[in-house]
Amino acid sequence: MIVVTGAAGFIGSCMISHLNKVGYNNIIAVDDFTREDKNKNLEGKDLALRIGRDIFFDQVSGLSGKPDFVIHLGARTDTAEFDHRVFDRLNLGYSKRMWEFCASKRIPLIYASSAATYGMGEHGYRDDHQLVDQLRPLNPYGESKNEFDKWVLRQDKKPPFWAGLKFFNVYGPNEYHKGRMASVIYHAFHQISNTGGLNLFRSHHPNYQDGQQQRDFIYVKDLTRIMLWLMEKTPESALYNTGSGRARTFLDLGKAVFDAMKTPHNIRFIDTPRDIRDKYQYYTRAPMEKLKNQGYTHEFATLEEGVRDYVSHYLAKGKFY
Repeated sequence: MIVVTGAAGFIGSCMISHLNKVGYNNIIAVDDFTREDKNKNLEGKDLALRIGRDIFFDQVSGLSGKPDFVIHLGARTDTAEFDHRVFDRLNLGYSKRMWEFCASKRIPLIYASSAATYGMGEHGYRDDHQLVDQLRPLNPYGESKNEFDKWVLRQDKKPPFWAGLKFFNVYGPNEYHKGRMASVIYHAFHQISNTGGLNLFRSHHPNYQDGQQQRDFIYVKDLTRIMLWLMEKTPESALYNTGSGRARTFLDLGKAVFDAMKTPHNIRFIDTPRDIRDKYQYYTRAPMEKLKNQGYTHEFATLEEGVRDYVSHYLAKGKFY
């Protein structure tokens, strides 16, 4: 029995699909199931049970047998939300309760941290436990994730295995409901479909030309493969970066979407809005040595491969994974 929280969300629903594909079907899906647009992500999935997020801890004790594993992906992920109380309740408080539940019941746990914990990257992007207290996230979302990481590292009572995953820029199917928080690939596809062109932010940094801002983009299918490997192999408990290990430019991304759509390139540059300019990241890359040193050997999709699969098999057809 595997518990997946955030089950109706982008990454959670993709994780359930991946689990189903490799033969796991005794899955308890945990989420707030009041949004029909999100619930579409779970159509056709093989689930044992759905439990509302707010009643999970009350109901889980009534199940026959305890869960074998918890994959805790439920969180408020809006980086433009500045009400700390929302994150204290949904990201910090709920995650602490899940940790304590798994520790007391001896249940292995994977949970979603975030590359947003790294802030502007002043201290680099190494998943080194010694750096966690020095990190300065740029928004309440990143702060909530870093505060939980710090809390985790102070705990004496732990699950038998745990992994906190610092997700970098994840893209892929099942993010239709995310609106402005969906990936750049998602927005690029729709902008090109509607206008025939793509707007990218102009650089306001002397060291970067327009379109040369870089991010580590990871395809969600690579991310679910990492989580499955961690679940089955249970290597050393730790915080782990989860990116592709490559920094790619937004110009590369734009061209990849045009190519996947078989549409001529038509890229324009617009000013980065002033309200986010001072917090805009010009470079991120996930060092992946820590995970690889634990024995992870799967190759990651290139940006072009991931975008091609996402566009041709999902976005162009309106399909779910």
